[in-house]
Amino acid sequence: MTELYPLALRLTGRKVLVVGGGAVATRRVPALLSAGARVLLVSPHLTPALQSLVDAGRITWLARRFEPADVDGSWLVQVAVDDNLAAAAVSAAALERRVFCVRADDREAATAWTPAVARHGAVTVAVTAGGDPHRAQVVRDGIRDGLADGTLPGCHVPDTPAGFNAASPDVPVAPGRVVLVGAGPGDPELITVKGRRLLAVADVVVADRLVPGLLLDELRPEVELVDASKIPYGPAKAQEEINRIIVDRARAGAFVVRLKGGDPYVFGRGGEEAIACAEAGVPVTVVPGVTSSIAAPAVAGIPVTHRGVAHEFTVVSGHVAPDDPSSLVDWPSLGGMRGTVVILMGLKNLPKIAATLMTHGRSAETPAAVVQEGTTGEQRVVKATLGDVVDKTAAAGIRPPAIVIVGDVVNALASVPVP
Repeated sequence: MTELYPLALRLTGRKVLVVGGGAVATRRVPALLSAGARVLLVSPHLTPALQSLVDAGRITWLARRFEPADVDGSWLVQVAVDDNLAAAAVSAAALERRVFCVRADDREAATAWTPAVARHGAVTVAVTAGGDPHRAQVVRDGIRDGLADGTLPGCHVPDTPAGFNAASPDVPVAPGRVVLVGAGPGDPELITVKGRRLLAVADVVVADRLVPGLLLDELRPEVELVDASKIPYGPAKAQEEINRIIVDRARAGAFVVRLKGGDPYVFGRGGEEAIACAEAGVPVTVVPGVTSSIAAPAVAGIPVTHRGVAHEFTVVSGHVAPDDPSSLVDWPSLGGMRGTVVILMGLKNLPKIAATLMTHGRSAETPAAVVQEGTTGEQRVVKATLGDVVDKTAAAGIRPPAIVIVGDVVNALASVPVP
């Protein structure tokens, strides 16, 4: 077989013709748009996903069959149809105009192939395997995993945020960098792909108590790990010290990952850390995380919304009791609403919270549940009513961290088995 000549195309602002509006086109078009291509799609029909791109003005659609003149001005042609005769007509028109053409129906008749691709920040890996797509995908996945977990050499190349040189992502134009990363609700596999990738290339990791321990076990040996839960100050002073550490390390030129349980901005004080970085002139970006307020109920078989049951859900912090003057939660309004209430950090104040909700309108028979350490091997679930949830939770020995859910959604999936 003739050897292929590998090449990376710069398609920004350049016309790419896609013929076909089915599943193959749905897979191919997003990568073309990500590369900045000006996509012309020709097909009598479209998938809903492609139609949404047309509606958003991101691609141009000609609702008809292919005509040879459609190739004019194109830098690349992607044939995404399974009709061999129609595909041959497209590739013939492309060949006549000396435009490279990818064919989904017959790679041997194509003048270009689409490789199996893995992306890791500024690194893009494209794999071909002599026409064997399965083998290419296996090799691609192995490389992608090595980049993600840091086992491949040369992966210590941070992503490019504001304040960094886009041409050379590893060269900051400002002293150091901070990324606030949400680690998710407890299961280490629930951190986002981007969060795990940035964690693999960090110089310094400042971690919260609720961060999954297995994520820390994967850090490179030379990484400085700061356990934020062991900083010896009161709550306010501890936060000041955390701010000082991440700013000082970044100013010294380090790539700092502030790793927080759940999502950085859902009762995670990530906003305070972002402000501290901004005031110090340190570039800071945020990688959202899966919040336990949704994840913990979900793995316990409780959807926070459900058609015909709840059209709204409210997430509140229960670390301050309802009768405390410093509480910012409008507990009377929560008592009068019909939707789902999800309470984080409310186990200690659960007796006062339940009593307040019932005082202001919630029936004692309203379903309630408590989920301890959701998504982890220590997960425990107690289902009750608002009237007896305090006693049942105490009897079960439930301990923090735990999420409290109040509302009819608690029993919405009662017939669905939970793993």
